[in-house]
This record gives sequence, structure tokens and C-alpha cells, in this order.
Amino acid sequence: MIGAKTIAAICTAAMLGLAGCATDSGSSKRDAGEFASDAALTAKVKTAIAKDVGAGAAANINVNSYKGEVQLSGFVGDSAQVKKAGAAAQGVEGVRVVRNDVHVK
Repeated sequence: MIGAKTIAAICTAAMLGLAGCATDSGSSKRDAGEFASDAALTAKVKTAIAKDVGAGAAANINVNSYKGEVQLSGFVGDSAQVKKAGAAAQGVEGVRVVRNDVHVK
């Protein structure tokens, strides 16, 4: 029969192991400046999309930025809006790569 202390020790070891798996090796960590830069780039891309595609469609497009790489996701009404969103994002200064995962609903 396994005692309560043994179970607690196993659970603690498992939790520590999971925490170790969740840590980052350092290659994708961002400092405060990089985080702020990514947030500013995201805001610029969202603004550009709203201007080119329209505020209604832009509200359904999610934008994530990481070190100049931008991912667009969400749903819009037609394929022209998908293309316009990608082109608007690509036209923003600081954007290196655009991954356009926006789909027509």
C-alpha cells in the first residue's frame, strides 16, 4: 500500500517535471522591449487592415506578431478581403513575413 507521503512526493516530482517541460530554452523568450515592439507592430497591422479591408471585416481578423513575423487568422466575407488583409499586413514597416490564415466563412 502506498502512503500519503509517497503519493505527495510522486505528485510533486511530476509537477516539477511538467514545469521543466514548459520552460523555454531561451530561443523564443522576449524581453520587455521586444514584447512592446511586437505589440506596437500588431497595432500597426490591425490599423492597416482596418483601413484597407474595412472596420467590420477587420474586427474578425486576429493579428499576432513575433519579431517581425505576423500571423493573421479569422474569418471574412470573401476572398478579396483575405488578399487585402495579407497585403495590408505586408505593407507595414517592420513586417518581415506574413502568414495569412484568414478564411472565407
